[in-house]
Amino acid sequence: MTTTTLTEQVSALLNDNASMLPADMATTLGVSEGEVVRAMPADYQTWVEGQHAETVLMKVAEWGGPVTAIVHSGGSIFEVKAPFPKGKIAYGYYNLMGKPGEMHGHLKLERMAGIAFVSKPFRGKTTHYIGFFTEQGDSIFKIYLGRDEKRQLLGHQVEAFHQLKTQLATSTPTDLEQ
Repeated sequence: MTTTTLTEQVSALLNDNASMLPADMATTLGVSEGEVVRAMPADYQTWVEGQHAETVLMKVAEWGGPVTAIVHSGGSIFEVKAPFPKGKIAYGYYNLMGKPGEMHGHLKLERMAGIAFVSKPFRGKTTHYIGFFTEQGDSIFKIYLGRDEKRQLLGHQVEAFHQLKTQLATSTPTDLEQ
């Protein structure tokens, strides 16, 4: 009997269908979405600790242009395409302060145990997103980089995404706060 690891199972699914969403892989494999993302090949994902959540949210708010924030809940998908709003900590939440037509909300940063910078194909195009996960590996929400009217990724966001991913993967929280 051959036992395959989750990493091998995820790689096999990606080899069969590179566009398959991590959430669908998780359902197929009977594990959490966070476990699937962490098991993806290194060129698909970079995982950082959730203690970086406030830094990530503040940086994304500086990127300009639209992004697509996605929340999966109860089998439904909610999307907001707009610049990501600035936020601030108050009353135990990171409060998103979007303008009319932008996202508003209240985030419990301490629930964000992991953050994944994911780059993978989807429907024939490269996508980049930042996923926020609970300790159990459940997706809290995702922020997909924006596209222009020709459906091309916004170059300045791609550059900022890679820069932030590299910075967080190679630093400690205190490095970023100074």
